[in-house]
Amino acid sequence: ALNDVKYSINSYTLNQTAIYAGVEAVKDIDYFNRGIQKVITTREWSEIKLKELGFSFPKSGANFLFVTHERIPAKEIFEALRSNNIFVRYFNAPRIDNYLRITIGTEDEMKRLITFLTDYIKEYKNSVINNREEQTNENINCRR
Repeated sequence: ALNDVKYSINSYTLNQTAIYAGVEAVKDIDYFNRGIQKVITTREWSEIKLKELGFSFPKSGANFLFVTHERIPAKEIFEALRSNNIFVRYFNAPRIDNYLRITIGTEDEMKRLITFLTDYIKEYKNSVINNREEQTNENINCRR
């Protein structure tokens, strides 16, 4: 019963000032539409870059992408990102434990994410290649 109460509370609360600013922003249709367009443009750019890095995801019309990588477990990527102060959501739950929820941030934030992931994936691939070479060399030495 206590868990039901605990999980019924929104962990992303807003204060009065934030609520007022949000209401006023929505009233200004031009500002609101420019904000939406920025998210769409940044999301589309991010989709292209993430696909180039081996990520896949369902089509999104939201302000986030739900991504998985073809070779690297989501938890490993999550931990690497977190250790570099880049925050995404990881869900340790059946069926979605190999996915990350990446909220579309500013253009600069998304560039930082893509730059980090590009370097991380390059290092990951190099370590996999080096491990294979070491195993091959060990197998050759064992046969001698």
